[in-house]
Amino acid sequence: MAGIYLHIPFCKRRCVYCDFFSTTQSEKTDSYVDALCRELEIRRAYLQEEAVETVYFGGGTPSQLGEEHFRRIFETIGSQYHLTENAEITLEANPDDLSPEYIRMLRRLPFNRLSMGIQTFNEDTLKLLNRRHTAEQAVKAFRNCRLAGFDNISIDLMYGLPGETADMWEQDLQQTILLAPEHISAYHLIYEEGTPLWTLREQHQVEEVNEDMSVSLFALLIRRLKENGYTHYEISNFCKPGFHSRHNSSYWTGKRYLGCGAAAHSYDGTSRQWNIASLDRYIKGTVNGETVSEKEELDLYTRYNDRIVTALRTCEGISLRQLQEDFGKELYSYCLRMAAPHLKQGTVKISHGSLHLTEKGVFVSDGIMSDLLWV
Repeated sequence: MAGIYLHIPFCKRRCVYCDFFSTTQSEKTDSYVDALCRELEIRRAYLQEEAVETVYFGGGTPSQLGEEHFRRIFETIGSQYHLTENAEITLEANPDDLSPEYIRMLRRLPFNRLSMGIQTFNEDTLKLLNRRHTAEQAVKAFRNCRLAGFDNISIDLMYGLPGETADMWEQDLQQTILLAPEHISAYHLIYEEGTPLWTLREQHQVEEVNEDMSVSLFALLIRRLKENGYTHYEISNFCKPGFHSRHNSSYWTGKRYLGCGAAAHSYDGTSRQWNIASLDRYIKGTVNGETVSEKEELDLYTRYNDRIVTALRTCEGISLRQLQEDFGKELYSYCLRMAAPHLKQGTVKISHGSLHLTEKGVFVSDGIMSDLLWV
């Protein structure tokens, strides 16, 4: 089974922390969708006739598209690819885009999963981050989606935000638990160079939380969500039983996926490919059938490193049998040798034939992964 990722780069305005490829040139939406559909046609062979079990509209802000755009895209996918009967089809959406009318429109389309970019319910922090919605709008949008019949909703949260305290994070978690989404993704804020947030920190207008606070916030996240029935199935992701993100899981388990749109990435098992991060060049090149991407062939050691940093993030861990089958005895033995100190420290364990992070190891996962990489 394979997946399709569609990058929709349009935003009404940019959040101060975002370094994803995005644009406010909404007047080019029609031309972009034309190019996106053309790329879906041109690259049909990339997935080698594999059935598609997930389609993910990411951004940017995919909820900036209208019904006619979505219908055009779904018609193209339907004519070029074989979607499985129970395919997971996700739309990333901003809460303030989810008016009752917009939600009703989404229900007329194949979407069966929503991912809402809420980030926080703290009003002052929302303003600092330059988010468009208020906490009240987020709660109302979620409840309206539920009333409309969406029974698979994910919420994105951020922690380690400027000025954040444990009490503030506790309030965000309490509100999230009250809404009871099926899935929660929670990411620590990263100060990416070149973003407005990076500049604010450099100018000492905001201050990054310290490491001890970051660890405390992460521990609180894990504890509260586990107490309320969520499975911690990947370092940054939690779900109710049966509601893991099938699309994101394909990234962590090495499945093929096709990425279409400006700056979108693809993976076919032996190579990575990524489109240019330019709206105009993408549109012009794709329509004219020109190359708009770069490609990297992955050698054995690069693929081994990819397996380490993806599989170890998950609750399933790294299958040792599969590791030896895919990469040979040398890399298998290397992995176990480098893991030995962490096994002794109790930050990783071997169970059911797989190498896993322990509860203690989750907090130092970056260091463990770094030690296991081939350099």
